[in-house]
Amino acid sequence: MQMDPLADALIAILNAEKTGKKTVTVKPASKMIANVFRTIQRAGYLGELEYVEDHRGGMFEIQLMGRINKCGVIKPRFPVKQGEFEDEERKYLPARGFGILVMTTSEGVMTHEDAKERGIGGRLLAYIY
Repeated sequence: MQMDPLADALIAILNAEKTGKKTVTVKPASKMIANVFRTIQRAGYLGELEYVEDHRGGMFEIQLMGRINKCGVIKPRFPVKQGEFEDEERKYLPARGFGILVMTTSEGVMTHEDAKERGIGGRLLAYIY
């Protein structure tokens, strides 16, 4: 039984990166996982992302670029206000300006850097570097 599909998806990506694979299949697929993957892709950590429909609901085929050192979910999903991003960066990222925090906001899923630029807060979902 899956308890956290987003955590399982990120672990599958990390394990495939560590073993040197070029592609990974992540299932099951959901809108939240798709939005997180697109955000990570825009940040330059993932290559092509393709949704494949099957009889069990669908899955993602992801091209890996070999740029991920570590990734994971942030539990519980802490709320972060506009001026608190530096504290969270220190907690989850190894160095300033290295890696991203993925968060959900009232304007959708985005990186913490995009949220800083727009001046909004939200809830933390994942980290990647």
